[in-house]
Amino acid sequence: MKKLIAFALTLCMLIGIVSVVSAETTKLTMWTFIAQHQEFFEKAAARWNAENPDRQIEIEVTTIGYDDMHNKLKIALQADEGAPDMCDVELGQFPNILAFNDKLVDLTPYLAPYEADLVKARLEIYAKDGKYYGAPLHVGAMVSFYDKGLLESAGINYEDIVTWDDWYQAGLKLKEAVPDAWMGTVETSTQWVASLMLAQQGKDWQDGTSAFINTEEVAKIIDTQKSWLEAGIAEVCPGGQPDTEEGKAYVANNKIASVIMPFWFMSRFTDEIGESCKDRYVVAPCPVFEVGQKRSIGQGGTGTVVYANGTDAELASEFLVYAKITPEGEAQIWSVLGFDPVNTSIWDDDAIMKTDDNKFNQYFIGYPIDALLPIKDEIGFIVSTSISPTINNYLDTTLWNEVYVDGVDTAEALENAQDSIDSDLF
Repeated sequence: MKKLIAFALTLCMLIGIVSVVSAETTKLTMWTFIAQHQEFFEKAAARWNAENPDRQIEIEVTTIGYDDMHNKLKIALQADEGAPDMCDVELGQFPNILAFNDKLVDLTPYLAPYEADLVKARLEIYAKDGKYYGAPLHVGAMVSFYDKGLLESAGINYEDIVTWDDWYQAGLKLKEAVPDAWMGTVETSTQWVASLMLAQQGKDWQDGTSAFINTEEVAKIIDTQKSWLEAGIAEVCPGGQPDTEEGKAYVANNKIASVIMPFWFMSRFTDEIGESCKDRYVVAPCPVFEVGQKRSIGQGGTGTVVYANGTDAELASEFLVYAKITPEGEAQIWSVLGFDPVNTSIWDDDAIMKTDDNKFNQYFIGYPIDALLPIKDEIGFIVSTSISPTINNYLDTTLWNEVYVDGVDTAEALENAQDSIDSDLF
């Protein structure tokens, strides 16, 4: 009987301990539209709990479709109820969410200890009135993926490609030596390369109020890429761009000497394009029109926001910065997701960025981080505002197809584009 009583007392004590632990554990909810992010944050929560025994969290991450998630978040913020404690917001949607910045936590003080090491251009995307409302996931720096062996078979050293004219001349030389090879592709459903070229000229698509489409800078972009098509050194990318099922299959099955995309496209190579391109590509800075121009801009990505009236906004904010911004968190962003860390303090840490067991280092020739180090201070950005969707929709569905597929005159196409976009905006 004494043993039974002792067992019962022990069981009660254990139940009590569990209850205490449960009471001290804060449950945080999060929405995302990318499944890989769910796993990333769950792992980050496990690390947080190991390091913060007195501030335990339980994170419930829900992956929701892109449109559905952003619409639900806007409705919840407008009503000021039903929003998750944290939520991923895609770059193009961020201006719409910033309209409710009074319902979001100002993350500026939480980011402050690391701000000196963060890529400023990436932070500015998530800013309003000098305050930061989103924690970025990566830089998304534009880089060139060069098929080193293919270029060398034509006597071309990728390191000699500095300007777009160098790129063009290399394409002519490649085509002559390897007739069934292409120097690259032209996009018709997005503007990764076009935005890069525009930023290199010190311009943008808009200023938040007006669209700037019918300009000499945009004409220069179109005429440059038209010259690639006319010379036969590039062709329109299937699917409209490399980051589509058709585009990735095209890269995997064809001789493409350069794929110009954001740094995060590395994960598309390793996870989707696969073995056919392993040990073929090297990562390098992008060409410019003129030496001295910025060789990259940050593109794509998500900024995670914190709901001000959530369960514990302070705890959620601290955890978010821990997961995404601290050197330890950024190391996981690199090693798990293959994204370029926004915290540059780890860029030259070989123990993190140049480990031979890293799948991205194993896939590409050399170390991909070596492409970022020379352009650390040359990463610009294209602004995203509430008028961006209107502009992007016309470019992606009409303009690029008109000039690159249908052969419409550049000046005519740009005049029509400006008129149509202005009509939609005003």
